[in-house]
Amino acid sequence: MAAYDLRNITSFLATRLSRREKQGAQLLFDFAALTGAATLAFFVTRGRGHGFDISEIAYIIAAPLIAVPIFIRLGLYRAVLRYLPDRAFLTIFQAVVLAALLWTALAFFTEGFGTFGISRSVPFLYAVVGFVLIASSRFLAKWMLYSAVDSQKRRRTLIYGAGRAGTQLAAVLGTGSQAKLLGFIDDDRDLQGRDVAGLRVYPPQQLENLVRNLGIEEVILSIPSATGARKLSIGSTLAQLPVRVRVLPAVSDFAAGHFSVNTLRNFDIGELIGRSTVPPDRDLIEEVVRGNRILITGAGGSIGTSLTKLVDAYGPRELILVDSNEYSLYQVARSLPNANRVYPLHAFLGSVADRKFMERVFRREPIGAVFHAAAYKHVDLVEQNVHEAIRNNIIGTQVTTEVAFQNGVKRFVFISTDKAVNPTSVMGATKRIGELIIRKHAENAAGMQTGQTFLSVRFGNVIGSSGSVVPLFKEQIENGGPVTVTDRDVTRYFMAASEAVELIVQAAAMSKGGETFLLDMGEPISIWELARNMIGLAGMRVRDEANPDGDVEIKIIGLRPGEKMHEELLYNADSTSTTAHPKIMKANRPMDVRDKIDGILATLMKGVDELEEAALRDLLLTLTDEFNRAHYPSQVIDLSKKAGFGAAHAGKKPENRIA
Repeated sequence: MAAYDLRNITSFLATRLSRREKQGAQLLFDFAALTGAATLAFFVTRGRGHGFDISEIAYIIAAPLIAVPIFIRLGLYRAVLRYLPDRAFLTIFQAVVLAALLWTALAFFTEGFGTFGISRSVPFLYAVVGFVLIASSRFLAKWMLYSAVDSQKRRRTLIYGAGRAGTQLAAVLGTGSQAKLLGFIDDDRDLQGRDVAGLRVYPPQQLENLVRNLGIEEVILSIPSATGARKLSIGSTLAQLPVRVRVLPAVSDFAAGHFSVNTLRNFDIGELIGRSTVPPDRDLIEEVVRGNRILITGAGGSIGTSLTKLVDAYGPRELILVDSNEYSLYQVARSLPNANRVYPLHAFLGSVADRKFMERVFRREPIGAVFHAAAYKHVDLVEQNVHEAIRNNIIGTQVTTEVAFQNGVKRFVFISTDKAVNPTSVMGATKRIGELIIRKHAENAAGMQTGQTFLSVRFGNVIGSSGSVVPLFKEQIENGGPVTVTDRDVTRYFMAASEAVELIVQAAAMSKGGETFLLDMGEPISIWELARNMIGLAGMRVRDEANPDGDVEIKIIGLRPGEKMHEELLYNADSTSTTAHPKIMKANRPMDVRDKIDGILATLMKGVDELEEAALRDLLLTLTDEFNRAHYPSQVIDLSKKAGFGAAHAGKKPENRIA
């Protein structure tokens, strides 16, 4: 009870006293402590019955007068006691020893030392007692302040992951007042039972007991190198426990020095399955963005929005946004903190398929880089609207690329998709033809030596986008189910939008023209397991035959038209090479496609005018399939042979390979 009252008093004083008042209290204590240490040193050497003469009293008074200026000079009063590091012991020791030496020198030069009355043991005893009193007072105060904070707001915390990131996180949290670290959780058996950074490492099997026995209130995930499936499994387990879950910020932020306790994010499914272990090359991004006029089409979409935010942060000369959706364009324009303050922002409402509109946009000022993200991407909706998909995704790409080429745009980046590989859907086929349009203009630029680069960047699903299963599953779980999955074996690649756009811009900086860049998506995620884990993350149980009393059912609804069981990223492994970035590969296409793509476009334009939806869909897929069969021989892609990229995909056998 007394200790509890003492903590309350300490907490009260710590919050009510000003910084200068606290420093004054330390200084007064040091005066008293050093005076007492000097008195005790004389008392011990002279004996109980001896009284102090005037010279000894003068030396006792001189002890703190000599020491305190030294303490001030060495910074003993600058330190915040609550965050006092262990190395402060050395500083205190140095200060006390120096003070004792100067005190001894004073006695020597005033002839009070040795044979003149002061024992040689007095300075030694003074230094020892003074160090004990000064050091113990500091660290006792630190302990009492931490104990007082513990009783009020410090959360009892475990860190999941005792690797490099976890130990760095522990070092940062250890100097703060928000978390009381009680240990690590780690899968590595070599670490279990040992101490890392002064904290015990426990196996995951003990997590539930630790939460119950130690009163754990929070678990922080620090597992950037774990697979998406492993992260999901861990998150699902934690969701069943009465703890708050937070996650380490993106590694790119951590490496760039942006990390602080306040940047720890609350737990979210996207934080588990879309996280990069490779920080971006900021020089590459700045090369493309800083000081340049940047145009982004489809700026209101998921990728377009993330691109605008990235560009906004890197200091463009001017940013031009294009979108056909008024509300989306308004929302993204108002979300940019530097727009119209650091650089001018222009938002244009219109369709990329409207040539006169796009010519007006490009005619204003020379544009340094275009990111063409405008496209219809919902597979199911696009299947039902083939004419509009071709108009927006193919004609829009052709118009935008031609106008950019004619106006001397230095870089043109086409945002593609893994569905463009051996496409079975209208969306995938339109994106595939979009890639060919980009190659055509890259070949024109190379032939005419214009110095322009046209490239495509291909990747999979973006977490949290309007077409992603993640927000759909969240909504279905909140409504009590069922959660709808197309097939128990279906898999998809996932990537965080922030990581995707960083890689897109870096690929643009590395491009020589004509490449299709491929982003390493990590391992494909089982949609069935994703659904199960998201139900677990919501603190619920799956209802099935083995658990009829569960909360949410998972319902198999079958693949929709155009959908694949497994997506793929490559056509031809032999024409694919690594780049300087471990998460970016490129596919080089040596053949000239200009005549072929012109023929495909002419046939499609005629079909748009003459054919109904079903016949136009068949024509579109036939044209893409015939081109692919003519240019890519049958082969098995072994990604494990491609060093630094996608080794985890080795052995996968995606469907619909070209025969």
